[in-house]
Amino acid sequence: MIALLIFLAVWGLAAGALARWAVPGPDPMGVLGTIALGLGGSFLGGLVMWALLGRGAGFIAAVLGSVLLLVLYRKFVQHRPITGPGSRTPPR
Repeated sequence: MIALLIFLAVWGLAAGALARWAVPGPDPMGVLGTIALGLGGSFLGGLVMWALLGRGAGFIAAVLGSVLLLVLYRKFVQHRPITGPGSRTPPR
């Protein structure tokens, strides 16, 4: 059970970190926020791939789902643009 939790934490951290790296601009969140982003993106990516292909997905779908979650979070919660000069400004 502990090994599963460690695996999920590392998986979420890796997927969330790659998503934060892929989307330009600052996203101030800690390690736990990055893990939550990665795990949520993994769930979202798995659901989308299951709906499209009828089977689960891997790490690439987890990163793409995390990027989608981060873009939606920035657009609707932080009210910041995704591209352009406004994307580089820190959130208020």
